[in-house]
Order: sequence, then C-alpha cells, then structure tokens
Amino acid sequence: MNFHFNLTNRKNVILFLALIYSVPAISQKLVRYDLYIKDSLVNFAGKNKRAIAVNGQIPMPTLEFTVGDTAEIIVHNLLKESTSLHWHGLLLPNREDGVPYLTQMPIAAGKVYTYKFPIIQHGTHWYHSHSGLQEQIGMYGSMILHKNLVTNTRLGIDDLPTIPVIISEWTDLNPKTVHRMLHHASDWFALNKNAVQSYSEAIKSNHFKTKINNEWKRMVAMDVSDVHYDKILINGSASTTLSEINGFTLKGGDKIRLRISNAGASSYFWLRYAGGKITIVAHDGNDVEPIEIDRLILAVSETVDIILQVPSDSISYEFMATTEDRTNSASLFIGKGVKQLLFPLPMLNYFEGMEMMNAMMQMNGQLDDMGMQMSLNQMDMNEVMYPEISGSLDSKKTEHLIGDENSKNHMVEYPTIQTFNYSMLRATYNTSLPQGKVKTLNFELTGNMNRYVWSLNNKVVSESHRIQVNKGEILRLILHNRSMMRHPMHLHGHDFRLINGQGEFSPLKNVVDIMPMETDTLEFLANSEGDWFFHCHILYHMMSGMGRVFSYSNYISPLANLKLAKRKLYADDRQMHFKIENDFASNGNDGMLMFQNTRWRLGTEWRVGYNHHHGYETETHIGRYLGSMQWWMPFVGFDVRYRKLHNGQIEKNIFGQKNSKDNRAQFSVGFEYTIPMLIVTQFEWYLQNKIRIQLKREDISLSKRLRMNFMANSDMEFMVGIEYLINRTIGITSHYDSDMGLGFGLRVKY
Repeated sequence: MNFHFNLTNRKNVILFLALIYSVPAISQKLVRYDLYIKDSLVNFAGKNKRAIAVNGQIPMPTLEFTVGDTAEIIVHNLLKESTSLHWHGLLLPNREDGVPYLTQMPIAAGKVYTYKFPIIQHGTHWYHSHSGLQEQIGMYGSMILHKNLVTNTRLGIDDLPTIPVIISEWTDLNPKTVHRMLHHASDWFALNKNAVQSYSEAIKSNHFKTKINNEWKRMVAMDVSDVHYDKILINGSASTTLSEINGFTLKGGDKIRLRISNAGASSYFWLRYAGGKITIVAHDGNDVEPIEIDRLILAVSETVDIILQVPSDSISYEFMATTEDRTNSASLFIGKGVKQLLFPLPMLNYFEGMEMMNAMMQMNGQLDDMGMQMSLNQMDMNEVMYPEISGSLDSKKTEHLIGDENSKNHMVEYPTIQTFNYSMLRATYNTSLPQGKVKTLNFELTGNMNRYVWSLNNKVVSESHRIQVNKGEILRLILHNRSMMRHPMHLHGHDFRLINGQGEFSPLKNVVDIMPMETDTLEFLANSEGDWFFHCHILYHMMSGMGRVFSYSNYISPLANLKLAKRKLYADDRQMHFKIENDFASNGNDGMLMFQNTRWRLGTEWRVGYNHHHGYETETHIGRYLGSMQWWMPFVGFDVRYRKLHNGQIEKNIFGQKNSKDNRAQFSVGFEYTIPMLIVTQFEWYLQNKIRIQLKREDISLSKRLRMNFMANSDMEFMVGIEYLINRTIGITSHYDSDMGLGFGLRVKY
C-alpha cells in the first residue's frame, strides 16, 4: 500500500506525524531488568544491621516502562532464604502477581526466576517482596509506567519535570522480633513514642476517670500506629535536597511532579509542603482532576502524584513526611538557598482519643456507631487528638516557619487547614461499569489489640474459604471498620471504583484506607482469572490473618502441589510466637514460657523457692481463645507442686478443701476469662475434685516505666509486685509472695 501526502497541507502533516509516532507507541518493546537480591549491612540509625539490598541499593532500583512495553524482570535470588516480588497495583496475568504459595512457588535460595508481562496501564506504582517480613528490611522500590503517544496526555501535568519519591521506615529491631512483640502486647513501642498513657500521666492530665473507664471496658491504651521506628526515609535518606531533575536545573516558579509511594510496612504519613498548596493529580496510579489541598495523609501502600511549585533561587522549601503518630519524619528540600522549614506537627493528645474511644465502646467489646454514617476519610475521629485542630496548641493553627536549620522563628499562621479526603477524588473520564450481575459482599474489619489478631468477619485467612468469583460479574464490596485502627485494604490484579459521590466519575483505586467506624463501598468488574489476594497492607496485620482470596471459577492453578501451597499460605497467621521471662530474685526464681498464635496458647509457669519450706511448683496449660474479643479461653492443664509443711500442717482453700499444694501432680480442666479492668479470671478443676479460682493481672502502667502486677487465688495465695523497665528485655523488680516472702531481683524477658 502506498501513501502520498502533500506536506504543505497542515492537516496532512499532522496525520503523517501521527502515523510515524504511533508505530513505536503501539508496537511491543521488550524492556528487561536484572535484579540481584542479596543480604547487606546498613547503618540508618547508628548501628550496623542486616538488610536486603537489590542491585546493591535500598530502595530497590526504580523500574520504568511505557504503555505497550513487555516487562521482563529476571530475579537472581542470592539470599539464603526464598523470596518473591509483587508488582503493586499492576494489571497483569495472575501467574506473574508474585504471591508465594498462591500465584507461584517462592523463588528458592540461589535460584533465578523470570517475571514477564505486558504493560497495559500507566501511573505511579511500586513493587515489593511478598515473602514474610522482607519488605520491612529493604525490599521495596518505585515502578513508573509512562504514557505513550496514543494515551491521553494532560498538558501542564504529564510534561512536567518528574521524580519518583518512595517513603519508608527503618527499625533496628529484627522484624520477626517486632512481630513477636506485637503478639505479646509489649508496650515498649508506646514507651518509645511517649504514648504509654499510664495512671500517673492520666492524673497529671486530669484524665484519671478516663483511664479507669478505659480499662473497665477491657481496652488497652489508645494508639494510632503499632510500631515505633528509628528512622523515616525518603528515597533511602532522612534528608535530601532536590535542585535538579534529570539534568534539568530547577528555577523559581517552576512546577515539578512528585510520584510518591508509601512503602512503609505499617506507617501512615502526613505530607506537607512549606511552599504552600499541594496539587493532587493522580491517586493509586490513576489520573484524577487536580485537587488543591494544604496537607494529606498517605495510607500504607498508597501512591499519589502531586505538583509543587519551586521557590526562588534564594529559598529552599521543605517537603516533609511525618508518621501519623508524629514521632519521626523525613524531609525533601526543593530548590536552593535558605531553608524554609515546616513547623513540626505537635504530639498527639492521647487521653482525648481515649475519652472518645470510651464513649464508643460498649461493655461487650462492640463499637457503638452512635448513628454515625462516616466514610471516605471525611470525618477524622482522631482530630480530637490533633492540637493544631482542637485548638490546644496555644489556639494557633501554625503550619510552618521561616529560617535556616538552626533558626526556628518567624512563625507563619494559616487560618484554616484544608486536608485531603477521598470524596474530593474525581476521575478524568467515565468509569462506569457495564450492566451485569452484581454480587454484594459485606466485610467487617475486626481485630483485637490485646492479642494482635486482625481479621475479616472475625475470621483470619486460614479459617476462611476462598471467595468464588465468576468472570463477567460485578463485585460490590461493603467494608465496615469495627476496629479502632485504620486499615488500608488492597486488592491485587484489579482497579476498583471507590463510590464517593462522584457518580460516573468515581475514582479508580487499588487501595482504600478505612478509618475506625467508617463504611466504604467499592466495586469492580471481574474481568480476569486466577487467585487474587485482598488484604490489609499493614504488613503485620496481613501476617496476622487480615485478608481473603478471590478465586475465579474454572481456573486451574499452575502450582503443582496445591495441598502444600495451601498449608504454606495459611502458615502466616498460624505461626506460633515465642515468649520467655525469668525473675532472678532474692527469695526465689519464677518465670514463664509461652507459645501462642491467632487462636491457641501453650504456656508454662514456674516458681522455685530457695528455702526447702518454699518448695517448687509448675503449671502448664494449653487453651484456645474463643469469641470475637477472645476474652474466653478454655484449657486443659497439668500442675505439679511440692512444699514441706511444718509439723504435718494441713492447709485448706476457701472452699474448705485440702488444697494439696504440698504435694500435687494432677491434670486439670478450666477456663480463663478477662473481666473489667483487664483482670484475668481463671477457674480450674483438678481431677481429684479440687477447685481453684484465681485473679491475676500483669503490666499495670503506674508510670512510663513503672509496672505493677498482682495475683490472688482461692488457695489463699497472693502476690503483688512492681517492675521498673530499664529496656525492653531487662527490668528491676520487687515482689511479695505469700509463700516465699519479700524479694528483690532482676527480670529478663525475650
């Protein structure tokens, strides 16, 4: 076929150029990356610690593709453990999704694996390990998918100088230790965040009644995040300056585009800019109509594209990412010159949050909606804890100040703060789904902070069936958060419409942040095939069971051993977490050893007196937690005790029975139940027809570091003790035991 154009005709010139440039735009181009995954040592917070680097760097290399490309990513696993990579937010064949034991077997140590898939979308995305807790120690990176010449380009947005920005956290603790501490209700992170909310702090804040009411309703202290981190990083650094992009020197008045990904394992980030307004132009990789705001909170795993204005050559504006708990931050300075710094966000008023939570919580552990119909982050209940909103910050809503890094004065005051919420998002085109059969699914987001169990409809992944999906149907998910924590729910392999009042222009996303008490609705067309994960993207929530699997009908999994894969997939929330502690005291030795997971607990306690009249005793129980709040735990046990009594003395319990604790080796059955004030009541029946009732509580926070514990039972035994925490593993103790008397010592915990 021959083409002939008169190039003097303007229309023909345009048509000719369109044909020329559309050829590479619609033809496939193979873009290959080789990724070498290797153990590394880093020093982000003053200590050399293990991390996982890819191609020698943290974050992992930024991967860039254009719509129409074919991605070929060759993973060389140089670790001593298996790994995987998930392409967050990408629409791709199920076998390439990177979820071990669901869409593929993990990449074994020393092996090479190739991911290959077409690029059919544009936008800001990221990628990370989906194996264990590897994401927490370095396995995350930006993934930018560019528009081609055929794609609708937005002038003044898509042609701006652009830089990927990936925000993450770092802890010097081993992530496995973090996970274990969370499951054993350690408040060490709260202590580091100045968020213990002890009785002495409550009294100083005139919130003693609030504290009592909180524990009467069997709740732990208020918090907005789970983990305290040593460092926050932007592109791998706590502070960096951006004065040029790809060789283009930034000048005053220029606009730039930041493609931001929250790669934090569990941290939400407040994003603010000292240069004034932030303009949002895309969310989760999908274009939206521009939105001007003063600040936004970016949920775990979300991405956002924003436009900022560059200052004059004499000033550098601070762009800051601050953790939701306001304990740490990282900064990116835009431009050169004197740094204009943001005012640090003030610390949270936790007792105000506790008071609010008390009003919502019923005695049965259920939340009272109080008629509220909250959705889309439009009503942030945590605002009661924000001094800059509540007015408790000297009645000023200050946002930033001017000066160099050593000069914090010249406060600038904003009369109002415009905070982003989901109702503002509006797609740039009609996102309506085709007519078809609609399947509605209701999910309650449920959890238990006392034991760190996170679930949907009170069931973890290993306890639930896969949700069957028929290709071509429309799924409508109604998500209601019945917990007091935020949950960023992520759907693999699909974009969903977030129903936010924008009608035909409802935005497309793959993550929705659902705040406490909120109900949000999303819908998507089942237009793929395979097994797709839907889960909370807070890493430790996901590992604790908060998720489901959507499984397309008639799909044949490529995995050879499905029984093994299923067992391994369920192993995350079935994992047993280990705890041990021992008190080396002047009057004896006592301690405990515990293994527990989502539902089960195996624990042993022991007490050994140094005087032969004190004797020894050990109790072992295995039980299963029941109920949505897991306050019930029926158990079976075995009890061994010996103590030499004086002159044939016989001791009786409060029921008039010989308590037999002078020489007892018996099996027992019973239950534990948590009553108000977080006191654990234990009823135990020994097979020799003896009964024991016991009340016990540990870790009563008297001050930030001072803890109290007590025990009393129907054998007329009692104990009261205190402990001063030196660090997370060592404490100085003193206790009085009815059998062993007064003692002082050192407690070691792991």
